[in-house]
Amino acid sequence: MKNIFSRLTSSGKSSDRRDFLRNAGLGGLSLGLAFDGQHDQEMEFITQKVSRDSKPSELRITDMRVAVLNGVPFSSPIIRIDTNQGLVGWGEVRDGASANYALMLKSRLLGKNPCNVEQIFKQIKQFGGQSRAAGGVCGVEMALWDLAGKAYNVPAYQLLGGKYRDFIRLYADTPESNTYEGFAENMKKRRDQGYTFLKMDFGIGMLADQPGMLVNANNWSVKQQWNDRESGKLGNYANTKHPFTRIQVTKKGLDRLVEHVGKVRDIVGYDTPLAADHFGHFDVNTAIQIGKAMEPFRLAWLEDLVPWFYTDQWKQITDAIETPTLTGEDIYLKEGFIKLIDAKAIDMIHPDLASSGGLLETKKIGDYAEEKGIPMAMHFAGSPISMMANVHCAAATENFVALEHHGVDVAGWEDLVTGMRPIVEKGFVKVPEKPGLGVELNEDVAKKFLKKGATWFAPTDTWNTKDSADREWS
Repeated sequence: MKNIFSRLTSSGKSSDRRDFLRNAGLGGLSLGLAFDGQHDQEMEFITQKVSRDSKPSELRITDMRVAVLNGVPFSSPIIRIDTNQGLVGWGEVRDGASANYALMLKSRLLGKNPCNVEQIFKQIKQFGGQSRAAGGVCGVEMALWDLAGKAYNVPAYQLLGGKYRDFIRLYADTPESNTYEGFAENMKKRRDQGYTFLKMDFGIGMLADQPGMLVNANNWSVKQQWNDRESGKLGNYANTKHPFTRIQVTKKGLDRLVEHVGKVRDIVGYDTPLAADHFGHFDVNTAIQIGKAMEPFRLAWLEDLVPWFYTDQWKQITDAIETPTLTGEDIYLKEGFIKLIDAKAIDMIHPDLASSGGLLETKKIGDYAEEKGIPMAMHFAGSPISMMANVHCAAATENFVALEHHGVDVAGWEDLVTGMRPIVEKGFVKVPEKPGLGVELNEDVAKKFLKKGATWFAPTDTWNTKDSADREWS
């Protein structure tokens, strides 16, 4: 269009320009001819509705702020990155992590072009660690892809190489109940919601305080798997790595677990994949015993039987049982996954994008696993912003199986964002085609979830100044 206009304007024939505008069907824009003979003003007038905000090469980060939401389903700090062109990028620190993990990165971001995502990621990834300590780096990386997509007017998956699928399958936890009859009723609700992949929790916590089912459990707070503030006589159970508790399951305890899972499997049926998670803290021998006991029920996988970094123990378990093994939600960066994959220690990988390194690093993890014939499920427990980051990554990764959704029963969860409604439909998410992540924070609704005592995207100027040398080599 520019070349055509240059030829018309260089001819000096006003009638040619009028004919062009009329024939091109730009009705109403011919009013620009009021500037006849002033071609720069004319072009500015007729393109006045064209957005000039997105000039990717000139885009710069000017600010970053955080608001911590609670109950979505857990605590989730939401990141907002502002730019000199009015574009806003949204990201999310992993559930249960500190907003400070992101704020400490602000001085490394100011003045940078957010479209250079991988370059920035390589500069800040040293400030992430395993599990929640990765939350700041990963949340920032999400927001950078959101900005890059908006700047280039394409969805994030397109920047990752395009998509393999249009719909992302979700898996959901099975709702708990005090009775199997109540559980069956809850399961009917899940089916009515359209979920075609489910996960359940069972383990030694349900055997605690029952006589004859566990060995060496009386002095541990076995029911407190996640409470790192409650210590027993032998120490803090939540923070004691699995092999060191020396808790064992008796034959009576194994029979009780088999009875429980069998009843659940009968209710769920065998047409629906059913995975299992959260077994408690015990050694590799007990893990193998439980794994063998579960083989008749054809579970989709057994998750996190021992900590992810015990590669040799994972290989022992995987080699000993027939049910697929899976781990990875607390691994930061691809190297930890590569070690497990190369050792043939697990059957499936399970990155949490908000810990594993963000969209691009998680795709690299998935791609490496795919080359080795390993499928990828994805862990997720946050707001719709983090979900959309997962959705774009899952769409762009060939070996993806299913994405976890922890917020199924959170009232108002889908209202936390605008730009996509519904988000979840019959257990699937349609991959968005809007630029970036495809959603914007709905501030009116999100404020209702603001964590008590937290501030709403307050100024963060105290984090503006870099006060450390970051180079990792000499």
